[in-house]
Amino acid sequence: MNKVMEFLERWLLPVAEKLNNNRYLTALRDGFMVALPVIIFGSIFVVIANFPFLDRLLGEEAYAAYQNALGPASAATLSLMGLFVIVGIGYKLTEHYGGQAIYGGVVAIASFLILTPQTVEKVTGAIPTSSLGAQGLFLGIFTAIISAELYRFFVNKNWVIKMPAGVPEAVSRSFSSLIPIGLTLTVFLLVRILFSYTPYETVQNFIYTVIQQPLTKLGSGFGATIVAVILIQIFWFFGLHGQIIVNTVFDPIWYALNDENFQAFQAGRELPNVITKQFIDTFLVGMGGSGMTLAVVILIFLIGRSRQVKELGKLGGPPGIFNVNEPITFGLPIILNPLALIPWILAPVVVTVITYFAMASGLVPKPAGIIVPWTTPIGISGFLATGNAWQGAVLQIFNLLVVMAIWWPFLKIIDKSYYEKENKPSE
Repeated sequence: MNKVMEFLERWLLPVAEKLNNNRYLTALRDGFMVALPVIIFGSIFVVIANFPFLDRLLGEEAYAAYQNALGPASAATLSLMGLFVIVGIGYKLTEHYGGQAIYGGVVAIASFLILTPQTVEKVTGAIPTSSLGAQGLFLGIFTAIISAELYRFFVNKNWVIKMPAGVPEAVSRSFSSLIPIGLTLTVFLLVRILFSYTPYETVQNFIYTVIQQPLTKLGSGFGATIVAVILIQIFWFFGLHGQIIVNTVFDPIWYALNDENFQAFQAGRELPNVITKQFIDTFLVGMGGSGMTLAVVILIFLIGRSRQVKELGKLGGPPGIFNVNEPITFGLPIILNPLALIPWILAPVVVTVITYFAMASGLVPKPAGIIVPWTTPIGISGFLATGNAWQGAVLQIFNLLVVMAIWWPFLKIIDKSYYEKENKPSE
């Protein structure tokens, strides 16, 4: 173990330091941290609004009223997560250059909204919330960076309105930013107009078409599932909601396979498919969320020494039990953290292989096609998804231990780095 730790510290830490000094990656990480409070708030209320089987306890009408009452908490935070991140990136990048940071955030969000589709079911002037959340984050990241760079370029060219002495500072700053912001937004408006003459119509449509079309060729099966899992983790690593992006393509396939198993289960026939929607949702996502971060939470309590990591464990533990991973993903952080990249990708792939062959060999029953609420805790969800088979729960626990073993040396390094910074003597 010590040799592994030494190897990782020798080769990964220098890379991490170089990336940490990159202004764009720093702005990305800091931008996500700006959004972290609202992400955590929304995550908590997602759990509260989706307690497993609460609909059976309250009744259909009462449960619907309960969810409607709590729905705005997540709709105004998680559903609009992209907006908060974009503002944070534009703000932090402009701040890095020593400019007026608030205007960097403003121009970033305005540029993004210019490029965003503004039609919902043929009603113009309406922006779909899906474009403002994780779905629009890919475009938003690049828009925030480019807009901040353009704004800085125009400011450095001294294309500003200079107010006479005696004008209040707030008014002076506003007018001095008018031309740089106006020119930056004009550039993005021209981009939108150009794309309106293409088959894609908008930049967002172009990006999603380019990403999704290669994915549709992958189809189904074990190999395609491994690729899908890797893509989910890679997208998440760069701050994109991998589940949303990849599931958009694979969900129709996985749901169809799920239904075949459910029909066979009801008829008492042999279940035909290993890979189904519940295979993904229960044995991967259903272990603390994407990346199975419940294992990270448990390890934090076992080996964590730094105050930052310990507090994060307390914060991420309760949501993690119900498969909400944002506090750990954005708080550790896993996003754009080179030290977390290897376990973040490796652990889900290993678990996918173990689960697939355990079910294909008959050691564990295949998913029965039963849709288990995604917030159902580990053990219970595996039991229910396999048609009330105890082997499903045991497999989840075994997989959790495997993920913990993979994460152990990497979390030790991350925790050690934080601990040393916290205990570094002040100069």
